[in-house]
Amino acid sequence: MPRYRLTIEYDGTSFVGWQRQANGSSVQEALETAVNRFCGERVTVHGAGRTDAGVHALGQTAHLDLTKSVAPEVLRSAVNHHLRPAPISVLAAEPVPEDFDARLSATCRVYLGYGRSHHRSMLVRCARGPGI
Repeated sequence: MPRYRLTIEYDGTSFVGWQRQANGSSVQEALETAVNRFCGERVTVHGAGRTDAGVHALGQTAHLDLTKSVAPEVLRSAVNHHLRPAPISVLAAEPVPEDFDARLSATCRVYLGYGRSHHRSMLVRCARGPGI
């Protein structure tokens, strides 16, 4: 069973978080629905970590298993097509060994806080470095 690593970005404003929940739409649910619409398979998309409601991601890693191999670019493009109009984008898809696990194989996680300080967002300050 081929396994694929996905690199994902999303605007989490309209989501209850990463994980499937009964009280609203999640990023995980949107991805799983898009994969199902593409190839008819019911899959579980496993994220490297979970985000809370309203949290955004710039490069979150996830993995999924399919029953048949598909070209990574086809998987990326098809899932993105079926995600529309959700504010989620698969930036990359690549085959990985069966023992790859998005959560357990992660070597680091980076979280950036967003707030206002001296009329500049902390996100911009983190991206540009100190002293801006």
